[in-house]
Amino acid sequence: MRTILIIGAGQSGLQLALGLQARRYDVTVMTDRGPYDVRAGNVLSTQVMFANAVATERSLGLDLWTDQAPRIDGLGISVAGPDAARVINWVGNLDGPAQSVDQRLKMAHWLETFAARGGQVIVRTADAAEIDRMSARYDLVLVATGRGGTASLFERDSARSPYDSPQRALAVAYVHGLAPRPEYDFQAVRANLIPGAGELFVMPCLTASGPCDILFWEGVPGGPLDVFGDVRDPAEHLERTLELMRAFTPWEHERAANGVELTDKRAVLSGRMIPVVRHPVAELPSGRLVLGVADVVVANDPITGQGSNSAAKCAAVYLAAILEHGDKPFDRAFMEAAFDRYWQVAEPVTTWTNAMLAPPPEHVLQLIGAAGSAQPVADRFANAFDDPADLDEWFFDPDAAQAYLTSVTQG
Repeated sequence: MRTILIIGAGQSGLQLALGLQARRYDVTVMTDRGPYDVRAGNVLSTQVMFANAVATERSLGLDLWTDQAPRIDGLGISVAGPDAARVINWVGNLDGPAQSVDQRLKMAHWLETFAARGGQVIVRTADAAEIDRMSARYDLVLVATGRGGTASLFERDSARSPYDSPQRALAVAYVHGLAPRPEYDFQAVRANLIPGAGELFVMPCLTASGPCDILFWEGVPGGPLDVFGDVRDPAEHLERTLELMRAFTPWEHERAANGVELTDKRAVLSGRMIPVVRHPVAELPSGRLVLGVADVVVANDPITGQGSNSAAKCAAVYLAAILEHGDKPFDRAFMEAAFDRYWQVAEPVTTWTNAMLAPPPEHVLQLIGAAGSAQPVADRFANAFDDPADLDEWFFDPDAAQAYLTSVTQG
């Protein structure tokens, strides 16, 4: 029986561990927190997962919250103009439903499920020395978390990493009490764009206390939305979140008119991250090799909402690669080939995300505007969040964008 060690118990690490376990691999998961600490901790992410990513969970019998989580059937965009007027407002229909489940619920349950099925869980922080020491016992070691500095094992790929500093200041709050949207009678993710300042994303979600909404600000560093650095407590975090909504997205703030409250005392998260791609294979001091997983080696800003989606798809790609590899050694060639398969998924995401962090070119503005009057454009925008590879055909290139708009308007 092949032995595999996975460092990290997030979306990619646990999905891969449970998938390998179901195929009778001897899998060990090392994590710095057990299920109780995960449940009782701060929120971890925003994690809207679209249909293709959910399908990777479903194939393993891990989509356990579909009947409880709000069904997300659309994705809309609003753009703020002068005096916080809403100058663009549309929603695209998703071909398949999306969902968001608080990762505190999901990861704690998955970790317990893995252990209940006979998997070994080691609750300990893994630094480079610990990983090197343990690697001698396993046929394959995968690093699926950057906590404890493990991401620093992997060298930055400068050719694929255009940014060397954070491009957004991030602030998340999970809340109860947001009123239903007046525009439509189904659930949708809403991206509110404030040109030059940043974005507000509003997302239906399931947390321990039931359905809720996520309020997620992305502010250009040093700009008017970058105001969470000195927040002292969760109540102040929520207060600033609502103040920004009142000032920049009053149509969203109207939904909070009857009062909103945090879902729990740990329902906030703030910080910054540097978008980066790293080389996928790291050599330990002993000379043994480890393979990086998901955002350890491809970390994109959450502006396009692809983190958990990419993590699930990476787990699916690596699972297939491991199963196909059989009894052959997990050498550098295998590791690089597995990552190359994942990069086919991750490259369109990275290209798109990096583009969205910059001021949009004229043809993108035209596409966003056209979606307000052409439902097929709005729908294609929405479904690009499920399959970002589609963007290469109509979004990035001005001529391709114009040809697409012409085909829609003349069709």
